[in-house]
Amino acid sequence: MATLTLQEIPSEAAFNQHISSAPPSHLHVIYFHTPWAAPCAQTNTILSALASTYPSSRSSDLSFLCINAEELPDISEIYDVTAVPYLVVQRDGKTLETVSGSDASKLRAAVEKHAGTGSNAAHVNGNGTANVPPPLKAEQQSQAQTNGSSQQPTSTKDLSSYAPKPSDSQTAPAYSSGLEAREELNDRLAKLVKAAPVMLFMKGTPSAPQCGFSRQLVSILRENQVKYGFFNILADNDVREGLKVFSDWPTFPQLYTNGELVGGLDIVREELEADPDFFAPYRATATTA
Repeated sequence: MATLTLQEIPSEAAFNQHISSAPPSHLHVIYFHTPWAAPCAQTNTILSALASTYPSSRSSDLSFLCINAEELPDISEIYDVTAVPYLVVQRDGKTLETVSGSDASKLRAAVEKHAGTGSNAAHVNGNGTANVPPPLKAEQQSQAQTNGSSQQPTSTKDLSSYAPKPSDSQTAPAYSSGLEAREELNDRLAKLVKAAPVMLFMKGTPSAPQCGFSRQLVSILRENQVKYGFFNILADNDVREGLKVFSDWPTFPQLYTNGELVGGLDIVREELEADPDFFAPYRATATTA
């Protein structure tokens, strides 16, 4: 029997077309992911299994949509996505329920609460978890494995006196082109995270963020008048991969204050909710450009 599938949405236009063409009674299960996050791989399998419990005849009133949160940041911002995996259950333009994380029982409960139990529910076992393999672990991929380069890195740039301006170039210069020894890289990262009292490791630059999460965090820093340094991790693969291990934080952006990791966008928001003056010590003076 033909069943529903988890549909990858390739563009904002495709998403808008799908939503606008569906009747108001249509239930949209919208899943936000990034391809490099291990929990998303697990969630993808869970939701694919859940979708397959519903016959294709339900396509007129039910659909499972998969959206790359970084490739389609405007959609992510509409749904206030600050971390992945993230599930939104929507009908008639209204969000009925959201689930953050890859807990199979919570995902199943949210879907079945609004869509009913699938006729092929045996694909999901009785304790609420899908028949999926164990959770995946993120594996660091060295640059040497991808391009075979053995060139030595050049020196890093001191960002301690830097305050981002609208004229920033879209791509920061690459600071290295080869795989660094672990100790050397850790020494370099330890210096980078302390290059300014507030350091932002982001995708792109403040004037041209290249992911929705980075763009939202830049906006928060600007709203709070924070003077900060930044590092474009897309321009340096050694830093991009090494910082995940160094900080024990697998995603970007990452924000540091005085060399200590604060976290990503969701953590920064939580800090500000708990303490609106969290950034007070790092605000630029009235004379700062």
